Amino acid sequence: MRKETPLEKSEIKALLGPGSKFEGKLFFDEIVRLDGSFKGEIVSKDTLIVGETADIEGEVEVGTFILSGKFKGDIKAVNRVELRRPARFEGNIEAPVLVVEEGVVMNGNLSMPGKGSGSVTAAEKKAE
Repeated sequence: MRKETPLEKSEIKALLGPGSKFEGKLFFDEIVRLDGSFKGEIVSKDTLIVGETADIEGEVEVGTFILSGKFKGDIKAVNRVELRRPARFEGNIEAPVLVVEEGVVMNGNLSMPGKGSGSVTAAEKKAE
């Protein structure tokens, strides 16, 4: 298994730092990292990184979603979703690829378009 290298800070084009709070709609074209609190809608064709200190609630539609913090809501990713320890996820995921590290807490539903017929819940996936 190939280990993904972390993104360099120079590749990140916007940052919502720890302790900051934002509510509303976020649209972006390049890599964005959130380490604060966000409530609302996020839309992009690129990568959203949610750091360990982040607490996000809302609807996300992005190319790639990488979560290490807390997230509650729905995620739709064109490329992939990565849930990295110590992430806590509650909601729905729609993505062709899902990577979950040991130690992640995930409660929700998973739909993998193009990977089979219909939706697969996290519980059903675990039973396989």
